[in-house]
Amino acid sequence: MLATGMLMTVLDGSVVTVAMPAIQQDLDFSPASLSWVVNAYLIAFGSLLLLAGRLGDLVSRQRMFLAGTAVFTAASLLAGLATSPATLIAARFLQGVGSAMASAVSLGILVTLFTEPRERAKAIAVFSFTGAAGASIGSVLGGVLTDVLSWHWIFLINLPIGLVTFVVAARVLPADRGLGLAAGADVIGALLVTAGLMLGIFTVVRVEEYGWTSASTLGLGALAAALLAGFVIRQATARTPLMPLRIFRSRSVSGANLVQILMVAALFSFQFVLALYLQKVLGYGAARTGLAMLPAAVVIGVVSLGVSARLNARFGERKVLLTGLLLLVGLLGLLARIPVHADYVTDLLPVMLLGGGFGLALPALTALGMSGARNDDAGLASGLFSTTQQIGGALGVAVLLTLAAAHSDDLLAVGGSQAEALTGGYRLAFGVGAGLLVAALVVAFAVLRQPGRDRTGVRT
Repeated sequence: MLATGMLMTVLDGSVVTVAMPAIQQDLDFSPASLSWVVNAYLIAFGSLLLLAGRLGDLVSRQRMFLAGTAVFTAASLLAGLATSPATLIAARFLQGVGSAMASAVSLGILVTLFTEPRERAKAIAVFSFTGAAGASIGSVLGGVLTDVLSWHWIFLINLPIGLVTFVVAARVLPADRGLGLAAGADVIGALLVTAGLMLGIFTVVRVEEYGWTSASTLGLGALAAALLAGFVIRQATARTPLMPLRIFRSRSVSGANLVQILMVAALFSFQFVLALYLQKVLGYGAARTGLAMLPAAVVIGVVSLGVSARLNARFGERKVLLTGLLLLVGLLGLLARIPVHADYVTDLLPVMLLGGGFGLALPALTALGMSGARNDDAGLASGLFSTTQQIGGALGVAVLLTLAAAHSDDLLAVGGSQAEALTGGYRLAFGVGAGLLVAALVVAFAVLRQPGRDRTGVRT
């Protein structure tokens, strides 16, 4: 049930992208407002993860998961029945709220359910695979549903899945009492962190339209930073902090979250920039693009489910993570040299196969990131890990797409063809992504340590 909830969340972040033209035509969206079909979801989801994770520790992780699933399912119905841009954008925001509530506590529930190292490794492998596979098949599913039925069904398909998830999860997920709101009911801190994250993500998603150096971007970015700095100060002084800063004393928690920001930011160039290359340079359609990237999903699935847990148990998560990052550096390094007229079998298929590095890196990183959290902080650690994943993704898309677009414009200005200019911009994005992965590799090597185990096999 946790994996099913994760699948819905990840699918909903990617399935809508290929349906955007149909949505624009049917609901008469303006070009400027269409992006908010995606942005409304991202802002709500990314900004509420940390708060939802901590509230799960305080009031009950099971209740938070069920409430989030209910909100997401109801919002999906509203989105599927939307007849105006305002209704769809509001529904997408509510979907983000529900996704944050459910996904923020999922890892926290998982690590408290599976305490034996081998079983926990298997559970994390399944959970990680679900996220990676959902992101990969989202574009294919969205294209098929939109072409065969209509765009409404990319949202309505969530109804039966959400209802079954709610009913079964209510029976199979163990009930927990929570610490009680008195253990961390910091209203001021909650307002500061939610407002800071929401404003920060809002600023990042507008970068492509306004640029990094505009007064709007700099002003809103400074205000978001001030709010988050105020939150940190508040947590250091509050009697019952929402996010006890002791969680960052763990090298595993701090290091894993930093590695994740760098890794996810880099790999968004694979997911988004490669899709743009396939469509705008090679002329692939939406469904063909999804099918072209399907081998990567298959390899990630095979590695995540069939290999990663055993490798983690035998060699330790740190070594497996470093190996996975090395493979991913090779993946983006090859893409940084991609030709204008690429052949799929010789130029792109080897890249897809190197995607198995993600199937190694993510389960190992997840295990390391959660290993330093105490049981009463599991929801907070889960929410923090999910938050840094969203921050990394938002920054990756904003930075890499901005760099690619600027470099493509420069190449066009000196007389390059459209295909050559676009390819040159995408190569730059892939190269920067490879650099981010090298930085992640350095941080992982220098900061992360393999968790020890006591005599009973429990991580310490």
